[in-house]
Amino acid sequence: MAAGWVTALKLVPWGDVIEATPQILQAAKKLLGTARKGNAETTALGATEGAEGEAAPPVGVQLQHLRSRVAQLEQEQQASAQLIQSLAEQNAQVVQAVEALRQHNRRLTQAVAVLAALCAGLLVWALRP
Repeated sequence: MAAGWVTALKLVPWGDVIEATPQILQAAKKLLGTARKGNAETTALGATEGAEGEAAPPVGVQLQHLRSRVAQLEQEQQASAQLIQSLAEQNAQVVQAVEALRQHNRRLTQAVAVLAALCAGLLVWALRP
């Protein structure tokens, strides 16, 4: 059973996975950073609006902030979609490798069955009086 896992791991295109890993990590960090930055900006805007003794920013400023926030969210959504696509492609490669391993295992089992039948036949022939 352990040999099957080793073979499965050998079939995975690790070069491609390792090559794509820094890009995925960078995209995830960027996405996390922009999400944190966006949360901090939203919190700061809310604090400015709710501060005692201070007037709320003009509607034009609020509108501009909301437009920039929407644009930022769209960029984050695109980055998330790209990250998900990259992970899906890697998952597809792993699935293909496992499928190839399954087919290889089936052929190997058939070959072992044929060899066992031949060995049994040879043993019967050799022990025949």
